[in-house]
Formats: sequence, C-alpha cells, structure tokens
Amino acid sequence: MVISRIGKRGQITLPRELRAAWEVEEGDQVAFLQRGEEVVLLPLKRTLRDLRGSVPVSGPQDFEAVRQQVRTTIGASVDYAG
Repeated sequence: MVISRIGKRGQITLPRELRAAWEVEEGDQVAFLQRGEEVVLLPLKRTLRDLRGSVPVSGPQDFEAVRQQVRTTIGASVDYAG
C-alpha cells in the first residue's frame, strides 16, 4: 500500500513508485472513478483525439451531412464548430 497526503488545495502527490510503474509524468492526465466507497485512479495515456486518422476511410467525407443527421436524430438545432 502506498500512502499520500492531501495538500492545502486538495492536491495529492502521486508517489514516485506509481508514476514510474504507470509511466506518467508532469502534464499527463489521470481519471478518478468512484465505486461505492472506493476511488480508483486511472492514468489516461490516450484520448479519442489521439486516435484521429487511425482508421482508413475511402471516398469523400461529407461532414455537413453528418452534422445534419445528428441534428435530425437528436431533434434539436445544434451548432457544431468544424
């Protein structure tokens, strides 16, 4: 068991052993999941944005048609920045 102390502003220090094991460093993100009375800390190494372009797509992509389909499906006028 590794123990860390909560600082003045609610901050915690991730102990060196865990940083090394998870290969995380300053600026990396972690997720806190509450499961009943427990909190699970997960390192976030990749996001969906990191996967952009990893699936090959053939043919033209009509993003405006996709946006319109989303608007129609959710039944609201949604303005997406593209």
